[in-house]
Amino acid sequence: MPFDSFSFLLFFISVVLLDRMAWGTPARKPILLIASWAFYAGWNPYFLPMLIATSTLDWWLGRKLMTASKVMKNRWLMLSLISNLGVLAYFKYRFFIASNLDSIFDTGLLHSLQAPGAASWVLPVGISFYTFQSLSYCIDAYRGRLPATPVSWMDFSLYVAFFPQLVAGPIVRFGDFYPQLARNPRSDAAQLGTGVALIIIGLFLKVVGADSVFAPSTDLLFASATHDFRTAWLAAMAFSGQIFCDFAGYSLCAIGAARAFGFWLPENFNAPYAAVGFSDFWRRWHISLSSWLRDYLYIPLGGNRFGALRTYVALSLTMLLGGLWHGAAWTFVAWGALHGLYLILERLLGPMLTRIHARQSWPVATLLRAVAWLITLLLVMFAWVWFRATDSAQALTICAQMLAPNSIQTIVVSADSKLMACGYLVLIALQLAQRRFQLLARLQTLPPVILGLLLGLLLSAIIVSPGNARAFIYFQF
Repeated sequence: MPFDSFSFLLFFISVVLLDRMAWGTPARKPILLIASWAFYAGWNPYFLPMLIATSTLDWWLGRKLMTASKVMKNRWLMLSLISNLGVLAYFKYRFFIASNLDSIFDTGLLHSLQAPGAASWVLPVGISFYTFQSLSYCIDAYRGRLPATPVSWMDFSLYVAFFPQLVAGPIVRFGDFYPQLARNPRSDAAQLGTGVALIIIGLFLKVVGADSVFAPSTDLLFASATHDFRTAWLAAMAFSGQIFCDFAGYSLCAIGAARAFGFWLPENFNAPYAAVGFSDFWRRWHISLSSWLRDYLYIPLGGNRFGALRTYVALSLTMLLGGLWHGAAWTFVAWGALHGLYLILERLLGPMLTRIHARQSWPVATLLRAVAWLITLLLVMFAWVWFRATDSAQALTICAQMLAPNSIQTIVVSADSKLMACGYLVLIALQLAQRRFQLLARLQTLPPVILGLLLGLLLSAIIVSPGNARAFIYFQF
């Protein structure tokens, strides 16, 4: 039941109406929970019992972690780590692990997993997202960072399964969501209007931006047998635009849908292609994941508290595991490794570059900042090739051409690619402008007539968009 489907529209309207009828009654949370389970069952009903079972286990473990002794806390946390990461490893990484063991030890494990009659499970949608949510709850309970009052099973189950963010985030912390559940918030007309506006903007990014402007060029350029310098960069540009519009569009739809019920979800994107430096990029791209990796992986690994070498190791491991979180393939690991390298180089060169920048006059300093922004964007685009490529060989071929400016051939650039390039320039210009304002704040200050006309234009573009319907990219994670 994707956000860009008619079935979701009917589902969303029905749940909003039921929710409003249940305001002020004990039935409201059960209605939202059952609706969220129905939403998840719409993808694959066979995995709904697993979602309920894992949520129940983590709810029980959280209660134990809040009151147990230090020794028992360690044991309960270990059980949470094993259960959550074990389920994730089985469904998402078993073939990846088996294939790599086979290549080293010739175990035949992959063949046995693929043999006729062997269990063959598709990846449960959203498993990476809701696993991280449940795991963060148990870790926070272990650290003593949650309210001392016992959490009801209903509240915890709704926290994990809340349908707007269930299948692709944002990744929500229990400490942020539980106070809202305790207040049992209502949405007024203004919140409902803001939510609908965010959903329309998100659908525009997805349907018009990702599926119509960027995806056709991405598919065509990555499928080409050969790439020259120009088409290799066009391929990277196309996917850069596609993945932003696709995932940022989903996040806006999720935030907007939650707003319609009176709930607040954290911002997930803030003009990432306007970032100056890679630390700045990760403060702007997939913010809920990057902050999760920082708080539950990078800092426990030592962060920047134990010297430069330990910091570089922590950065590398965090980004490598962040890449692997996205997909069970070495291309994702390479993407994470590249970003780890970028962050290390930034830490090595940052102090020197800051001193140079501080000594310059305003025009020169502005120019240097623009150069830093452009380098950041180009290197992010370069890394995206590994995220999109079907295998390492394709990624290496495209990246090699991106580094060979003398390889330009007489290849005719298609009309779709020209449209894509124009769309990408518009996207970058909008993100550069967005550094100075927040989308939600800007929406709330627009006159109602202007906002209505703008949303009407976006909705018209969605309806007449010629792009083929595609699943959201992050559904596979």
